[in-house]
Amino acid sequence: MEVAEVVPEFADAFSFDEFNRMQREALPAIVDGDENVVASAPTASGKTALAELAICKALAEGGTALFIAPMRALTNEKESEWERFEELGYSVYVVTGERDLNPRRARHADILVMTPEKADSATRKHDTRRYSFVTDVDCCVIDEVHLLDSDRRGSVLEVTVSRLRRLCDPRIVALSATMPNAGDVAAWLDAPPESTFEFGEEYRPVELNADVKTYSHGENSFADKYRRLYRALDLAEPHVRDGGQALVFVSSRQDTVQAAKKTRDEIAERDVPVGARGDYDFHTETKRLENETLRKSVLDGVAFHHAGLSKNDKDLVEEWFKEDRIQFLFSTSTLAWGVNLPARCVVIRDTKLHDPLEGEVDMSPLDVLQMLGRAGRPGYDDVGYGWVVCDRSEADKYRRLLREGKEIESRLAEDLDAHLNAEIAMGTIEDLDDVMTWLETTFYYVRAQSEPVAYDFENLRDRVRDELERLVDRGFVETDEALGVSATGLGVLASKFYLRLATAERFHRVATGDEVTTDAVLRAVAGATEFDSVSARQSERDAVSAVLTGQDAGDLEPGPRKVLAILRSSMTGSTPSELRSDAWVIRQNAVRLLSALRSFLERFADPHAAALARRVEARVENGVGERAVGLTAIDGVGSGRASKLASEGVETPADVVDAGVDGLAAAGLSEGVAERVLKAARDLPRVVVEWGSFPETVARGENELCEVTVRNVGGAAQAGVRVTVNGVEMTATEGYLDGERTVPVGVFGGDADEMEFTVSVAFPELPLVPVEEHRTVRVA
Repeated sequence: MEVAEVVPEFADAFSFDEFNRMQREALPAIVDGDENVVASAPTASGKTALAELAICKALAEGGTALFIAPMRALTNEKESEWERFEELGYSVYVVTGERDLNPRRARHADILVMTPEKADSATRKHDTRRYSFVTDVDCCVIDEVHLLDSDRRGSVLEVTVSRLRRLCDPRIVALSATMPNAGDVAAWLDAPPESTFEFGEEYRPVELNADVKTYSHGENSFADKYRRLYRALDLAEPHVRDGGQALVFVSSRQDTVQAAKKTRDEIAERDVPVGARGDYDFHTETKRLENETLRKSVLDGVAFHHAGLSKNDKDLVEEWFKEDRIQFLFSTSTLAWGVNLPARCVVIRDTKLHDPLEGEVDMSPLDVLQMLGRAGRPGYDDVGYGWVVCDRSEADKYRRLLREGKEIESRLAEDLDAHLNAEIAMGTIEDLDDVMTWLETTFYYVRAQSEPVAYDFENLRDRVRDELERLVDRGFVETDEALGVSATGLGVLASKFYLRLATAERFHRVATGDEVTTDAVLRAVAGATEFDSVSARQSERDAVSAVLTGQDAGDLEPGPRKVLAILRSSMTGSTPSELRSDAWVIRQNAVRLLSALRSFLERFADPHAAALARRVEARVENGVGERAVGLTAIDGVGSGRASKLASEGVETPADVVDAGVDGLAAAGLSEGVAERVLKAARDLPRVVVEWGSFPETVARGENELCEVTVRNVGGAAQAGVRVTVNGVEMTATEGYLDGERTVPVGVFGGDADEMEFTVSVAFPELPLVPVEEHRTVRVA
């Protein structure tokens, strides 16, 4: 059956001309029907074409399609792959972070691509203009729906799909690797039997021969990696000598590089006939690689692949592996979920990995099966070979996984309180009956019906009712006399910023406490529940102690101490080398949490406290000191330029305006850059405080009511104006500062001999140091 016969107007969107056996059997339900579809099929059997067919049907009917991909790296790949749709006149848009979102592009896109987390965030904000596009989805394709069984991420996918169905009821097409209980997923999504497909291993294009191999475990984890590597090479070598290729999965980006280096030495010693150093043309082609280590490696027939490589380098590695110019490829798990890059032999060297936020964790069973599914090259091999290399104590566990597969479970129970709070905050749950209706839309409820004992189905409703009562007791939800439920300010912020509820409570305590300091802000984030599982390895503890010397962090556990040390050192761009491997992930999460804490401070404290958190956020993100942080508010000024300008005495956007192009050039900027920076600085607020007829003296016992004018001669912004006398707040106001604002100030002749009045203007949404002006009044 040819593509051009089935979808003639979209034939050019497919990378092949003819559908395979599996695709032909599922095709009528997808193209001719309108029911929801669930298709479970072995890896590499062609499920992507089913997704594309569903998208074609939606586009042909004038609708919008949403593709939910399991991870960020794959959303970017889809944007690249689906340029074929762009060439046909349809727009593809990958929805990424809040700051990068282009609402207009999203509204006009024909195909939206999101991760589960981004789809969750978007549907939570569906009633805002920025995210209203999400309610216009006509077809939702869920790639790798067995992600439902993933820790934490699974519950996100589950509630997002349930919510999307309530918001706009799109057609759902859910695709998965082989899973024993596809029927439960079909029941959840209301896919009828005629559009539920469970394709067995006979539909694999190449038979898979999978097994478990053990290694001799030692005391040194570093040495163990090499023991497992030699075991992997022993398994792969015969296939490579026979003209095949090996794909070896390891636990981290760094490990892909180190394993590739060691393999180059080892195969040279073993005299394995690989590499292309004598191929002059290929030698010339490798100069296109941006990574020098990778360039040297591929000439020996060995390469590495991970999400940290540039797109150019990843594309070249994939292309050369497909062309058999690379015989050994070391990769992280990202490759298993994404590119169709099969090899005759697949070895999983590492079954455990270090997660910066979770410590050492077992690789997901779903990841293991996904990786092994890459074994066998259609059209080249009759059999693919896959091995899991593990310690003897875990061999039976993995053999059972290979023999029986993995039933998909719901993970909703693990985060039930946060997801229930989110639904109430959105207004989709307004009373107890709604709670029960919502519960019945979840995969959790369906799975509990299938396994009533394991899920304690008999008491499920009571459990959800108890969770609701706890939300009320903790201050996230309030009830009325008619038993209606609604979110409090605390509940709304917890949902808006995607916080675990214990973290929201922690932030609320900081915001309602006596004093908000930089240290309090950093400790609140370091101690957030999101970082609970961070572990400090022995090799990192001296570096942590060195960073925190002289600071009060003794009451924190080793994990949060490590987070605090990374945040502290990030604020000056001086993270110790021992902490850098985890610093990027921790810093990215911390920036998100700091942004959330800023909103808590703005709501429950005051604009000055929120402005402090915004400056801390900017310093952690940019690695700049307090003197330079205000400059990061200027478009086009990053950490390097900010630090350079501050070292020359240009410390604020107002200083930039005063310096002009000549002054900025003298500080080291080129004329073109100086002009752009100056233009951007003029768009930021610039405050002038006018004291008017403020007295220099006041008689004891007398009082005088004066007015101080705060004038903004730059760009408008949200601001908080505070007046203090001798450090005690006299008056405060907040709002949008566009033009000028007059603040009444009472001058009283009290017991003090002098009164120092301070007018302070802070900008909670910008990393600007507050503008402060002082006046001293003597009491005569």
